[in-house]
Amino acid sequence: MRTGIFRVSRLDVAVAAVVTVGTVTTAFVPYRQPWWFLVLTLSASVPVVWRRRAVLTVGGVVGGSTTVLAVIAPSLPHPPLLFLPYGVLVSVYTFAGRTLSPPRRAVGVGALAFGVTVSLVVPGEDLETYRYLVTAVVAAYAVGIGARARRAARAADRERERRIREERAAAVERERTRVARDMHDIVTHSVGVMVVQAEAGSLVVRDDPDKAEAVFEAISEAGREAVGQLRLILGALRSGRPYDGPVPGIEAVPGLVGNARRAGLDASLDVRGEPRPVAADVDAAAYRVVQEALTNTIRHADARAVAVRLRWSPDALEIEVTDDGRGFPDLYEGHGLIGMRERVASCGGTLSVRSGGRGCTVTATLPIT
Repeated sequence: MRTGIFRVSRLDVAVAAVVTVGTVTTAFVPYRQPWWFLVLTLSASVPVVWRRRAVLTVGGVVGGSTTVLAVIAPSLPHPPLLFLPYGVLVSVYTFAGRTLSPPRRAVGVGALAFGVTVSLVVPGEDLETYRYLVTAVVAAYAVGIGARARRAARAADRERERRIREERAAAVERERTRVARDMHDIVTHSVGVMVVQAEAGSLVVRDDPDKAEAVFEAISEAGREAVGQLRLILGALRSGRPYDGPVPGIEAVPGLVGNARRAGLDASLDVRGEPRPVAADVDAAAYRVVQEALTNTIRHADARAVAVRLRWSPDALEIEVTDDGRGFPDLYEGHGLIGMRERVASCGGTLSVRSGGRGCTVTATLPIT
């Protein structure tokens, strides 16, 4: 506790020293005053060193001592020629510069007004002294308020800069996640189609050259599509700008179903309801959900057929992708399923994956209003 009390800054010590010298000097210049007058001048100045730790307590001690000095000084045999309330002015400045609760500030202002009034009225000071003391106190209070306002402005600037940094970091993280999802979807889908087609091509290249040619054409088309989309994403990463290139949407779903057919699946597309324009994020999410679901079917399900169903309602688009593969009794959510959930959730939709026994069904509901 003592260590805390005596731990003060060098600035506070310097200010208190100047205030003490200026106040105590009145006890000796030009006349020597009684010892109790010296004690009062010390109590009206020395406590200023703790003004930041206990602003109201220090203000009360300094102000009370100064008021007593002002009241009894005229009755001394040799009154001081000049008595300036340095300690009071410093305490008023510190009090005005602090952020206090309304009750504590009201108590401080009331005590200050009472002390100034007593210091002027009881000794019967003239109008010039009234004007001087009130002006000095008001000026000290105004300077303290200005200092508090500047500190508040600096704190607001720091808080604003912190929020901007956090928002930028969050934006970078969102963009990084989005790019990672896009690259995952592009690479896994295209590579999955290419691997399946390449495996089939090696089997039919001798027996059915025409079918083998179609297989290799499908491989080439999937590769060109993947390279084109990756080039756009990597270009955005090099430039440091967000990727705003063309993103496939619902209108490209038939192409995904066609790729699945070329991969050897009995793929079908069923659209019910009246298609309508949707938000860009919903459009992209719908495409990526179908793409990821078909990719999983092609690469992992060992399926022969897959059905894609789009159901348009007045306020939602429901997507369902069902295959007749081996299913996944203990479904593990890798990056693909996690990415689908993130995309759907970012649009305010829901995603469910049902798998067990034979077949797997992916269902996504996206709001379109």
